[in-house]
Amino acid sequence: MSETSYSQPWIAPVASGPLNAVVSLPGSKSLTNRELVLSALAKEPTTLTAPLESRDSSLMIAALRLLGTQVDELANGDLKVTPAAFDRSASIDCGLAGTVMRFVPPLSVLANGDIRFDGDLAARRRPMNTTIDSLRALGVTVTDEGASALPFTVHGTGAVAGGSVTIDASASSQFVSGLLLAAARFENGITLQHDGQHLPSMPHIEMTLDCLEKRGVKVSSSDLDGKNGLPTWRVEPGEIDGGTIAIEPDLSNAGPFLAAAMVAGGSVTITGWPDSTTQVGDEFDGILQQMGATIVRSSEGLTVTGTGAIHGIDIDLSIGGELTPVIAALAAIADSPTVIRGVAHLRGHETDRLAALATEINRIGGIARETADGLEIDPSENLHGALWETYEDHRMATAGAIIGLRVQGIQVEDIKTTSKTMPDFDKLWLNMLEGKA
Repeated sequence: MSETSYSQPWIAPVASGPLNAVVSLPGSKSLTNRELVLSALAKEPTTLTAPLESRDSSLMIAALRLLGTQVDELANGDLKVTPAAFDRSASIDCGLAGTVMRFVPPLSVLANGDIRFDGDLAARRRPMNTTIDSLRALGVTVTDEGASALPFTVHGTGAVAGGSVTIDASASSQFVSGLLLAAARFENGITLQHDGQHLPSMPHIEMTLDCLEKRGVKVSSSDLDGKNGLPTWRVEPGEIDGGTIAIEPDLSNAGPFLAAAMVAGGSVTITGWPDSTTQVGDEFDGILQQMGATIVRSSEGLTVTGTGAIHGIDIDLSIGGELTPVIAALAAIADSPTVIRGVAHLRGHETDRLAALATEINRIGGIARETADGLEIDPSENLHGALWETYEDHRMATAGAIIGLRVQGIQVEDIKTTSKTMPDFDKLWLNMLEGKA
């Protein structure tokens, strides 16, 4: 089990003037880890170009290697993944990576051995009952300590029949994606239904389906609005293609840099922004315009220009709860109230993000309240410097950096927690302020 280590508090730099920066971001965590899983299941080797190098991706690579997959790091930073039989038992460290703890257990049912899963102490608080229950519904033996959480052990037999499974994925779309990613290797594929009040982050499920289709897997979906029946996805059994897969830049991690242009004024361009994508970070385009930004897409990328004026917003972020910390940070320094709805599931992320955001915004003199499914944030003239706690959560750390551009003396407790998905965030941030590419 991983131990937590904290760096010294990081004094968030205050913007000294309007920005004029071009930022190139590492690859998408969501795409990197999905493609790593599919590469381990493919019929032939896969080369992933421009993948993310971070703690989450390193944990995924380590997990796949323990199962038997060969993953070679090439000189140019690409990854070559060569599939092999999962013919051994293993003990897998999930760290605090939701994609590892939700994607690898369905994969591990194809192993001929006992696969034990554990992670950071905070990971043991994340809901895992849906994964455990779904594997048992597939006929797989899973032993746990009675808490329906980490640690638990999957007793693989090398194969699983698959078939029809109904789950409640209200806590995370990752439960759906994890089953879909492995399902083509189930003997009968899978017909997966969601029976619950809420289905968060639908774009992440669309991303999973898109990744499968591009690798030759036959997938379909129906009743996703839930009006005529339960949301249903079907993955047919079959081979998964390898080849060369390019990983897009991480658009969710672009959020803090885009927000910086609004807080400091000036412009920030994110290079390599795709013309079309399933990444939920693409939603920043429309959201930030509602909050006062001007956005232009060009061959150079996506450029956000701000004046320093930020307007509050009333928004349902159920399509992408991971955008919430950036929007909440902007709301703390906005000139009118903000209401964020549809993100109750954030209470089960790296930390309880709703409680964490409200606590830290109030700690620095802001006005934030939790609601049943989100946050209400009012303007405050009393913002001041203070320690901004990060709760082992990379998006809490970047939220503190955003506010620190405007409020002097914000001390981000552990800026290195950003290594979960964005190594060297602090250096990228300083380069942006200095106008370096």
